Amino acid sequence: MDRRAFLQYAAYAATAAALPRWAWSKPPSLQANPFALGVASGDPEPDGVVLWTRLVLADPAQIQAAHTVRWEVAHDARFAQIVKKGEATALPTLGHSVHVELHGLAPGRWYHYRFMLGDAVSTTGRTRTAPATGDLPAALRLAFASCQRWEHGHYAAWRHVAAEQPDLVLFLGDYIYEYATPKNTADLARSHTLRHASTLADFRDRYALHKSDPALQAAHAACPWAVTWDDHEVQNDYASAAGRGDDGSFLVLRSAAWQAFYENMPLRAASLNRPAPDTHWHALQVYRRLRWGRLAHLHLLDSRQYRSWQACRTPQSTSAGAVRTADCADLASPARTLLGTAQEQWLNAGLAADARTEDATRWSVLAQQTLFSPRHYPSGVTSTDSWEGYPAARARLLHAVAQHAPRNTVLLGGDIHQNYVCRVHADVERPESPVMASEFCGTSISSRSGTTQDKVDAIARHNPHVLLARCDQRGYGLADITPTRWTTTLRVLDDPLRADSAASTLASFVVEDGRPGPVRD
Repeated sequence: MDRRAFLQYAAYAATAAALPRWAWSKPPSLQANPFALGVASGDPEPDGVVLWTRLVLADPAQIQAAHTVRWEVAHDARFAQIVKKGEATALPTLGHSVHVELHGLAPGRWYHYRFMLGDAVSTTGRTRTAPATGDLPAALRLAFASCQRWEHGHYAAWRHVAAEQPDLVLFLGDYIYEYATPKNTADLARSHTLRHASTLADFRDRYALHKSDPALQAAHAACPWAVTWDDHEVQNDYASAAGRGDDGSFLVLRSAAWQAFYENMPLRAASLNRPAPDTHWHALQVYRRLRWGRLAHLHLLDSRQYRSWQACRTPQSTSAGAVRTADCADLASPARTLLGTAQEQWLNAGLAADARTEDATRWSVLAQQTLFSPRHYPSGVTSTDSWEGYPAARARLLHAVAQHAPRNTVLLGGDIHQNYVCRVHADVERPESPVMASEFCGTSISSRSGTTQDKVDAIARHNPHVLLARCDQRGYGLADITPTRWTTTLRVLDDPLRADSAASTLASFVVEDGRPGPVRD
């Protein structure tokens, strides 16, 4: 399918209005629950939100056909006060996913929604709209999380996230992992029979596996999400158009992975409209902004699609690894970028807009994939896959923050499967330089860290800007935001190998309005 046809299908499928004649279908006779993967919503705006589901169909004839899915939005969970309803198309070319882009809702309020196919009715989801653009709401509760490898742990963290009743979940990457189950399963929480993902069918099956988890489904149904990706949605440590294998085969794999990501996330069809950064036609733009009135401006970043190849990494290496600065001149090259030129300019403009005195944003939030602050290892090596491997790009971002001076800047990250809390200095190599921002890099939902706490403690001792560093616990972050204070609570599981694991608070940090830098609560 060429790019034009794909975009046309996506646009039709996302329209919450009358369907074209080719999309009509009779209600199927169903043998199983077509909504077994749950429901979700995402990217709230003051007047609407995206509603999502993906059909699971068993009959071969049903799998080949397009289906008309009905949807309803109501003020109440019993759907006695329906405010909107309509039909949407579930196309086989889009994996029978449904993306309904709603408009015309009231700002700053909660709604309930559901889908129907034939006699089948989905789980009821709960979502909300963002506040009106000029409003200054009293509070925003964000949950942020990343990295949920299936075999490494159960998704008990998501059960606790749903109980926290957040307004919004920020998912910061590695929603799936592409790997097959390891041969040694002795220390795993669970296993699966899927092969290493490389085709569109493989990636669709992998999302179906992850979305079969009831705790993850409950978190999706609890509130809207805003999602971005990292590397494992495609391939470990890939960079832009480069990965393992020859260029042509990698681009085919990447295109399939990106399509599956769109099919399985509550994203708008507009995310498909940006041309690819290379010669392959299939692209997604996942960097975007969400505004929560004047309280918070969320800049969701993409540090995979546009990045330079990791410094001094050999073409066929399976991971980026680490280097010694003296042995890798390319590391400091000013031409190297993590976000790409266009996204850097877009972010610079967004920070400038946040800092304008008229209706200035209280909290500028950079929601991205990995640790921003440096980690100076006692061994002297430098990790090349995080911001540490792109020092010129990190300096440019810090310069933008210093130049525009948003009222409060907070960075959220994931990827490293560890909890880090850091002061972000104007010059990351000079701890005596002014503090510019606050950073909270969260641990994983389930993925192991691959290191020990003794090693992490040694790193913290070499990095005075690091206020907390823990690698031994899985969980999520919770940010309670008001006009005068940001409070981050790091929540961790007792045992990620148990689906019924309890959770506790590891630590809590506060950032006061106008005073950059976290302080332990």
